[in-house]
Amino acid sequence: MRTPPKPPTYAPPAPKVSRRRMAKVLTPVERAAFLASRPDLMGD
Repeated sequence: MRTPPKPPTYAPPAPKVSRRRMAKVLTPVERAAFLASRPDLMGD
């Protein structure tokens, strides 16, 4: 009976690009509408 092969000590690096999501960039109109709906986020 053969022994099963040992797993490698270090796993190969997994691609992280697929997990990263690109942020949506708001237009000035969208940003103004969003901040108008969230007065608690107005920092100025």
